[in-house]
Amino acid sequence: MCDHCGCRGVEPIAELMDEHLALLDLEGEVRRQLAAEDRVGAMATVARLTDLLLAHVAREEAGIFAALKEQGDFAGAVAELEGEHRALDVQLDELDPVSPEFARDLTRMLDELVVHIDKEDQGIFPVSVVTLGAPGWATVEAAHEAAPSFLAAPA
Repeated sequence: MCDHCGCRGVEPIAELMDEHLALLDLEGEVRRQLAAEDRVGAMATVARLTDLLLAHVAREEAGIFAALKEQGDFAGAVAELEGEHRALDVQLDELDPVSPEFARDLTRMLDELVVHIDKEDQGIFPVSVVTLGAPGWATVEAAHEAAPSFLAAPA
């Protein structure tokens, strides 16, 4: 997790990065469950991860991603990240806990999630901090107000 560029000083970015940490905590829990051959527990944790991931992705896409696209910046990088969001959705939908390839498929998906989060934390988030103007931040704020962080939700 990057802390040297100042991104965390920008509240909406810090919030998204904190959500990433929560998602990575669940990712680690799933890996531990896989190592223990606990497919039922892994799928229960994947269900929680999926719910949080869907909320997180919606906030990113309606906020930072939309703001960058509106401003005309980094369209290729944003499109790639959005494509990765769709690919993760497909992989989650196709998980089959009774398949002999379940652990392999789930591990591959988790590996891709970790790489994806790193691309956002190390790439698009720092870029947005130095690139977005006032209209872009207004888009981000509106998206975050419309869909508050899952971290703020009651347990």
